[in-house]
Amino acid sequence: MNHYDKLRELVEIDSPTGFTANACKYIFDYFKSLGYNPEYTNKGAVKCALGDSPTIAMAAHVDTLGAIVSGIQKDGHLKFSLLGGLSLNGFEGEYCRIHTHDGKLYSGTLLLKDPSVHANKETNSKQRSLESMFIRLDEEVASADDTKKLGIANGDIIAFDTKYQELESGFIKSRFMDNKAGCYVLMDLARRLKEEGRSVPVELFFSNYEEVGHGGTCGYAPTIQELLVIDMGVIGDACEGKETTCSICAKDSSGPYDYDFRKKLVDLAEKNKLPYAVDIYPYYGSDGSAALRAGNDFRVGLIGPGVAASHGMERTHKKGVEATIELCMAFIR
Repeated sequence: MNHYDKLRELVEIDSPTGFTANACKYIFDYFKSLGYNPEYTNKGAVKCALGDSPTIAMAAHVDTLGAIVSGIQKDGHLKFSLLGGLSLNGFEGEYCRIHTHDGKLYSGTLLLKDPSVHANKETNSKQRSLESMFIRLDEEVASADDTKKLGIANGDIIAFDTKYQELESGFIKSRFMDNKAGCYVLMDLARRLKEEGRSVPVELFFSNYEEVGHGGTCGYAPTIQELLVIDMGVIGDACEGKETTCSICAKDSSGPYDYDFRKKLVDLAEKNKLPYAVDIYPYYGSDGSAALRAGNDFRVGLIGPGVAASHGMERTHKKGVEATIELCMAFIR
């Protein structure tokens, strides 16, 4: 059995920030199938206690980057606004799906305006911006009225293709490894604990607004004392993390994570001979950042599998995912 099928299935469910109900239901149903009793928070996040009176929360976020229809051009194609920190350069040319208010689904492509190199000599030099780009709708439209008749309107969600591939080399390349890979870590952690027949004082938490900064602010069990966030490990010239390792974050843009918590995670990785790296992320925030800013009295740590080309065409490796799962298991033990 390939347990990574669960990652692929989750990745393929459109879940831009604000449009996560289907992905959350997938996670909810998965935990029910394992015999757990998951719950929804009022904001629509999913949480699941793996034992009584949990003192540890482990959180990942199911929401991804995306876009939203913000207007209809005179020619019938779409203006858009971003959901989260999507890179226009990194998503240019990508196919997308437009989800309408009435549940209809339309196809489109994110393009530069006047994109043909045979008609526009500035296609390479033009600055990519919301003003210079649009969503080309794959329908015969010539006016705004034509598009409105299809049922497309402001506020409709735009979700992008993922291009998920699981390779024999162990690499998994796909959009939205940030943070569907982190969700998979928690899902497989629960499966392993269930197979061991173990009840542990842990609450798994799947936030649904992380990409806009308030996913991890609230909704935890009142007994929680420590929060371990599972999110993507940054890979870059200034970082030591790799796709094949578990990254342990010492500090991000919100400040340092709990020193003793981080030290415990490093000691556990060393003791269990797990591949890891400790890094500083200067342009990064997490559900842990949000939880602390919201005033939660938690000790917070942050780990995750290394993910290359974040917010672009991302890639991770099964070794990094497995190392993250094993570090979570070691921490629980």
